[in-house]
Amino acid sequence: MTETFKPGPDAVEIIEREECFRGFYRLDRFHLRHQQFSGEMGPVLSRELFIRHDAVCVLPYDAVTDSVVLIEQFRVGAMHKAANPWLVELVAGLIDKNEEPDEVALREAEEEAGLTLTSLWPITRYFPSPGGSDEFVHLFLGRCDSAGVGGIHGLEEEGEDIRVQVWPLEDALQAVKDGKINNAASIIALQWLALNRAEVRGLWG
Repeated sequence: MTETFKPGPDAVEIIEREECFRGFYRLDRFHLRHQQFSGEMGPVLSRELFIRHDAVCVLPYDAVTDSVVLIEQFRVGAMHKAANPWLVELVAGLIDKNEEPDEVALREAEEEAGLTLTSLWPITRYFPSPGGSDEFVHLFLGRCDSAGVGGIHGLEEEGEDIRVQVWPLEDALQAVKDGKINNAASIIALQWLALNRAEVRGLWG
C-alpha cells in the first residue's frame, strides 16, 4: 500500500490566531508553520479559515421503485457562478451541539422533505474544502417510501422555501452526467448509489 505522511504531535506550530469575523459563521486568520516532507519546519504562513458547524447530507432512496427524493432551493453561493442558483440537492442540515449525525439526518428529512426515514446507510465522511474551511460532512443514504412525496417544505421561521420531487434514479444519474446536478454531496451520493445499487436493493427492496 502507498504510504502517506504521518505527522507527529509537533508537526504544526500555531504562532498566532486572530478572529477576523464572527456571525452565523466565523473567519479566523492563523499564522503557523508546519513540518515539510523533508522533515524540516517550513516558513511561517498566513492562512484564513472559514469555521462552521459540521454538516449532514442524506439521499432518501426508495429501493422498491428505484427512485430518489431530491430537493430544490435557492443557494446564495451559486448566485454569481451559475445560470440558475436554484440547485437540486440532498436533504441536509448542520449539526447542533449534543446532536449525533444520524439524528440530524432524520430531523432534516422530516423538516425539508416531509419524509420519515426508516434506516440510514453511512456512505462516507469528508472535508468538502479543507484548503480554507474546517467543515466536515457526514453523508448517508436514507431508506424511504416515496409514495405521495413532494410539494413545498421547509421551516417558515428560517425563510426556507424548498421544493421536493421524486426522481427515477436513472434520471438523477443523467442529471449528474449532464451537469444539471452540480454540488459535491449530491454527486458523491448518487455515484455511490450507482455503484452499490444492487446490494442496497437486495437489502432494502
